[in-house]
Amino acid sequence: MKLGLGLYRHMLTPENFRFARQCGCTHVIVHLVDYFHQGGGDLQNQPVGSKSGWGRAGDPNRLWSYEELSALKQEINSYGLEWHAIENLDPAHWHDVLLDGPKKAQHLENVKTIVRNMGRAGIPVLGYNFSLPGVAGRIQGPFARGGAVSVGMNGTDDTPIPNGSIWNMVYDPDAPPGNVPSITSEQLWQRLADFLEAVVPVAEEAGVTLAAHPDDPPLPVLRQQPRLVYQPRLYQKLIDLKPSPRNALEFCVGTLAEMTEGNIYEVVDQYSRQGKLAYVHMRNVNGKAPHYRETFIDDGDVNALRVLEILQQNHFDGVIIPDHTPQMDCGAPWHAGMAFALGYFRAVLQGFQST
Repeated sequence: MKLGLGLYRHMLTPENFRFARQCGCTHVIVHLVDYFHQGGGDLQNQPVGSKSGWGRAGDPNRLWSYEELSALKQEINSYGLEWHAIENLDPAHWHDVLLDGPKKAQHLENVKTIVRNMGRAGIPVLGYNFSLPGVAGRIQGPFARGGAVSVGMNGTDDTPIPNGSIWNMVYDPDAPPGNVPSITSEQLWQRLADFLEAVVPVAEEAGVTLAAHPDDPPLPVLRQQPRLVYQPRLYQKLIDLKPSPRNALEFCVGTLAEMTEGNIYEVVDQYSRQGKLAYVHMRNVNGKAPHYRETFIDDGDVNALRVLEILQQNHFDGVIIPDHTPQMDCGAPWHAGMAFALGYFRAVLQGFQST
């Protein structure tokens, strides 16, 4: 297994690249979506329960180009790191794939272009969330050990999605009043099938793996819209929908542990034995959706060591990253929380190497 760190666009700085290497990371996962208005925000310090969303989507006419990706990859490499994955597509580039809207064909071509550019630049994985509401309904507070600030959930979110918004971001500020109509689960799965049918062959040609994140938070309905992977068994349905080595999973252990069905250790074993994990998000939680709290990696309902042992036994050789971490009371709350989690993982991985 390889150790990585996830960085948002506004965090792609020399200081954070050095921080990753200093913590023992060899890889990074990059969010190219510029949440909270073009670099002006910090996901860790936003009102995560807010209905205002995560800001404006990007430029619909400016896809991530080969030149942009290649230049950023060279910069990442210059700090001794490898760029393993892009996490999340910009809603501006593919909202009508999710909505089955009039620009669907164009937006499928957008995704194909991005995948081809990634393959040419040598970025092997595209993580995505096939979700209309995205992440919603979370709360923030001193929930973790010692009063450290973390996130959680205390009930579902039934507010409708306003027109012009998708995945918790605004792609059309001039959209007419009203809300996105509710759809059925069957309609959502058909939209996913259309996406996989169109894009997986391109991903196979480009050498890029598509990696689906489970629904976070894992509820059957959120903001009056159905969800895809809100129980572990539904990951298998997604895999079987378009069998291909390039149709894989962005495997979020914390989200899977919040689900009300399944044994987390059996779930990890089931999907890692199939070789379907493109990369792994590691975090710990207490409770189940819609009532849970995120904890330090060593202090929740999940035995993180046991999870890593299963991955090791099943020969998972991909990247693991800390997902969310509680913020620690110091001058650099996010960095301290990440350093704590990375230190835990690095010690475990070194232990595997010595046995």
